[in-house]
Amino acid sequence: MNQTQSPIDFRANVQHVPPHLPAAVRRATTKFLGTRQAVVDVVGDARWQTLRQAGHDLRLHTLNHLDHYLALLEEQVTQAGGIVHWARDAAEAQQIVLEIAREHQVSRAVKVKSMASEEIGLNRALLDAGIQTLETDLGEYIVQLADEGPSHIIVPALHLTKEGIADLFHAKLGVDAPPDPTALCEIARTKLREEFLAAEMGISGANFMIAETGTLVIVTNEGNGRMCTTLPPLHVAVVGIDKVVPDWEAVNVLLKLLPRSATGQKMSSYTSFITGPRRATLEGGPKEFHLVLLDNGRTRILQDAVARETLLCIRCGVCLNVCPVYNHVGGHAYGFAYSGPIGAMLTTQLLGTPVAGDLPFASSLCGACAEYCPVKIPIVEILLRLRRRVVAGDRVAPAVAPAPLRAVARLGSFAFSVPWLYEFGTQALKFAQLPFRKNNWLPQLPPPFNRWTMARPLPAFDADFRGWFRQHTPAGRRREQKKRWGLGVAVAGVLALAAVIFSRRKK
Repeated sequence: MNQTQSPIDFRANVQHVPPHLPAAVRRATTKFLGTRQAVVDVVGDARWQTLRQAGHDLRLHTLNHLDHYLALLEEQVTQAGGIVHWARDAAEAQQIVLEIAREHQVSRAVKVKSMASEEIGLNRALLDAGIQTLETDLGEYIVQLADEGPSHIIVPALHLTKEGIADLFHAKLGVDAPPDPTALCEIARTKLREEFLAAEMGISGANFMIAETGTLVIVTNEGNGRMCTTLPPLHVAVVGIDKVVPDWEAVNVLLKLLPRSATGQKMSSYTSFITGPRRATLEGGPKEFHLVLLDNGRTRILQDAVARETLLCIRCGVCLNVCPVYNHVGGHAYGFAYSGPIGAMLTTQLLGTPVAGDLPFASSLCGACAEYCPVKIPIVEILLRLRRRVVAGDRVAPAVAPAPLRAVARLGSFAFSVPWLYEFGTQALKFAQLPFRKNNWLPQLPPPFNRWTMARPLPAFDADFRGWFRQHTPAGRRREQKKRWGLGVAVAGVLALAAVIFSRRKK
């Protein structure tokens, strides 16, 4: 399918990220990694690795037979009383949802947290059409009030402090909001309860779609998902075609992987299984159910035998938590709905390299993301593949890099492989940065380095790793002592030799 640019480009509003942001982000992600490790340890490493491999295999199997499972899904959803729509791109998905809303004279809608709806800019389209649309996930509700996009796949308001949220509630809601999490939750709960009861349409995504029965699986921790999908008389779900899984056994595996990796829980507080609309007057649930199956570039991703494994992702967000780049720049610096390593891979392929070709380079290639990924996506391999595609002009089969680029790469490789040259470069940087340094930061750099400082300041170069190693580790100190001893011996030898030569000349 034709690649289309997302309606939302968050980079248009990116300002300098405050220096305190990395510390705030790392506090949150470190906590998530700690709770994740605790619940993984309960499973045991051998069992966890078996689950990861099973998750990888069943997701890859589904992608390789996507046409079969999507056709089966459509058949089962229709048999359950639902209505299935196919959307080739973001604009078509928006139009389908708007037409459904107009047909039912919807004026107010409530939403479950959905990255697919963020991807296509659905909120903006509904609001522009005069439909009051409210996010009901607490994090999404907060960033909607702040007129921002999510900074994390799982925790949209990860970048905000409780003090900042209290100020936001006071400014936007006109209430006395103390910086207390419990009090802030109660304020949001009171506001949202009214919206659940008044909305004519509930909008959701889905974590998985079970082809065997046409069932949507929605995982939440706040209960808002069930309110949005049962109280309004109309339920519309917008879901990427990559979210389909074959059967209930597959879901059983994935539901062991997802909550542990996402929030460090054995299972989420609410796991909802939705199969069509209600079938009897006394049943709960909506009178009408619509499923919008979203492509928006996903079939194009399938053309690359390597990069297609991006679509194995179950949106747990653990790759963000462990990524050193994400932990230093935050989610908004990536510029689009998806951030972190999954954003670097997925956004580049959804939008094409002319729009998002810089994202595959937003990685240190340390490999921690692949090590933590619950479905074993080969993230580093895919990022390298996408970098080659950027150089090759977005061709799926990468071409050989241009000669100048290969020459620069060889020069860089040589500089990093020669110790004295590396150390000379790190020392030279300390002097080269002086015209641009303000306190401990480099807020503005000349091209091409300003591509970084347009998003956030760069930490000043105060020490290189080798220097830090020598000063802070026993092995480094021993090596430094040996070097000094060796230098002392060499100097003593030179002086002794000079003394001998001088004494002979004197005679």
